[in-house]
Amino acid sequence: MVQWIRDNPAVQTVLTLVAGVAGAALGGLIGLPLYQITGPAILVGALALTGLPLAIAVPVRDLAFLVVGIGVGAGMNAQAREAILKWPFALLALVVMLVAIMFLCRWMLMRGFGFDRRAAVLASSPGHLSFVIAMSTALEADVARITVIQTIRVMAMTVAVPFALMLAGADLDRPVAAPDAVMGWGALAALVLATIAIAPLLRRLKVPAHFLLAGMGVSAVAHLLEWTPGAMHPGLALLGFVAIGTLIGTRFTGISLKLLGQMSVAGLCVTGVAMGMAVLFAVPVAAFLGMPVSHVVVAFAPGGLDTMIAMGGVLAADAGFVAASHVGRLVVLPVLVPLMLGRGSKPG
Repeated sequence: MVQWIRDNPAVQTVLTLVAGVAGAALGGLIGLPLYQITGPAILVGALALTGLPLAIAVPVRDLAFLVVGIGVGAGMNAQAREAILKWPFALLALVVMLVAIMFLCRWMLMRGFGFDRRAAVLASSPGHLSFVIAMSTALEADVARITVIQTIRVMAMTVAVPFALMLAGADLDRPVAAPDAVMGWGALAALVLATIAIAPLLRRLKVPAHFLLAGMGVSAVAHLLEWTPGAMHPGLALLGFVAIGTLIGTRFTGISLKLLGQMSVAGLCVTGVAMGMAVLFAVPVAAFLGMPVSHVVVAFAPGGLDTMIAMGGVLAADAGFVAASHVGRLVVLPVLVPLMLGRGSKPG
């Protein structure tokens, strides 16, 4: 049965999405914060650990990214334009935060969990999983343990950020979208076509989550110029967020319970340090920008780029700032990680 599912991508995708929808429904029933994302992530992750080959086909994944990107970009407005002038300070604070996270986590993994220096640096990187795994393989570092810790970080951030926001008093009970006006289908179709045209260009430039960022960029420009007024239809927005949460859960496919158990404490400690630093830096940055602390936490929390941008969309945070922060993080890390590894760390 498991092999049959694995050999049929369409069945695999449908099964995975059904599990994601079920997770969202259960999350809503029990009151999980940001249940649209956390519910699917938790249930699909748990099922993946049982050995079910859960995965979402690339075209369906890209479609989900496109929908979420367009929906988030629709939140751009005149206030966002004014905030852009203050972003350099925030992005500088982000860089300092990333350095602090890596130094603290490297020290903790070496002293507390017996990691060697190279593995500790790679496991403590707050993001850019594909780059970290590539570096780990090239340096013949402990790829398995590094991969599991990074996977735990992404999942734990997905769950921890909503709870942190709830404790901080953020309103997480608002619907996915409560727009005064819903975007017309013609306008939506135009944005979809523009995104499909631009996304391959971003892919060639090796931009991560290219459909997500292309959709957000196209939608943001169109809304700032008032070409496509209105918000994404609430039903489409909800489906997009559920798909993002489901994708996070599929990261646990192929990970053994034994290895997960061995690395769980280290992974949660790394997540705790990263989450604590994100909150610590978010408070003064939020005061400077005049933004809610919850919005800056979502922008600074080193979870998955797609997940954090989606959470920002649920919170109606400044789409441009959230995206700029996470893209900035992914730009800084390929420079910061080799610097912390030292000479002789470049692959090849």
